[in-house]
Amino acid sequence: MHASHIPELDALIARGSPERRVKTLERMTAFFLDGASRFNDDHVRLFDLVFSRLIGEIETKARTELSRRLAPLGNAPVEAVRHLAQDDDIAVAGPLLMRAEGLSDTDLVDIAQSKGQAHLLAISARARIAAPVTDVLLRRGDHGVRHSVAANRGARLSDAGFCTLVERAKTDGVLAEAVLLRPDIPPRLFHDLLLTATDAVQRRLIASATPETPSEARGARAKVANEADAPAAPRDHSRAQRRIEALHQEGKLDEAILVDFAHKSQYEETVAALASLCAVPIEVVDRLMAAERSDPVLILCKSAGWAWSTAKAIIMVRPAGARTSSQDLDAIHADFDRLSPSTAQRVMRFWQVRPHHSGRTTDDGRT
Repeated sequence: MHASHIPELDALIARGSPERRVKTLERMTAFFLDGASRFNDDHVRLFDLVFSRLIGEIETKARTELSRRLAPLGNAPVEAVRHLAQDDDIAVAGPLLMRAEGLSDTDLVDIAQSKGQAHLLAISARARIAAPVTDVLLRRGDHGVRHSVAANRGARLSDAGFCTLVERAKTDGVLAEAVLLRPDIPPRLFHDLLLTATDAVQRRLIASATPETPSEARGARAKVANEADAPAAPRDHSRAQRRIEALHQEGKLDEAILVDFAHKSQYEETVAALASLCAVPIEVVDRLMAAERSDPVLILCKSAGWAWSTAKAIIMVRPAGARTSSQDLDAIHADFDRLSPSTAQRVMRFWQVRPHHSGRTTDDGRT
């Protein structure tokens, strides 16, 4: 093929039958696919010119087939790809919107701003999506598009995008769960959504689920959200904190010391040591320890990589520990074994960034 053949192509487009145009496109597509890995930029640009001229003169079925075959190619002709991706028929545009590397962020933004929900949904399935694109998807997209973006780990979200998702998720329990599972959600928005969505998420608790399932991760975080915010009688930990700080300075503060405090029923020292070793504010640890459920203790211990024996000692020193039967301990032990470290670490990171004030503090700094 040579550029001198372009006049012949023009004549074909002007006077050739639809069948002949489709046949020509099929031959050119096969020729390109066969040598795509060897063609240089000049070759690709020439194919781009040929495809672009034929695209407007062929029926939907042929355009759809061309789109499907070009979508996985890293060096697919850019103008042809752009033209096909802007097609109103999602059967034509869809494969390229989902996969084509040649589409720029600007192309995707333009299409997301002007096309319908099917086109937006196709874009939301891309392996990588830049924040400017997801901003448009979340602003214009429907329920399905929002859920697709939230579940797509390759989709980068801006602060504005996350705010849009969080606001929508407050009235959509399934979306809330997907958003809470994203590792890149800002802590303040995680906190905001978790507290708002707790009732909906708690209905999906995972008493018997495996820890790797999404419901386990969501349930673990939801169950302890209210525990961390539950009011508790203020305690004076200052003496215990001084003792723990001294042990820390001497390099003697470790899991064994923590277990020793718990076995000796030294509650304040246990709380202070747990807070120091887990890098969680002591007032948060105090509220977690005073809660009725033992789940927060399991999460702290699992995230730190400690053994069940450590978790058991801490559970028993809690105010509610005296009411814990052997059957309760068996069930709690099973929960501890099922809890995944990754789930526990995500929840603990949430606790670690909570305000370090003894009073209740809002996200804007008011107490």
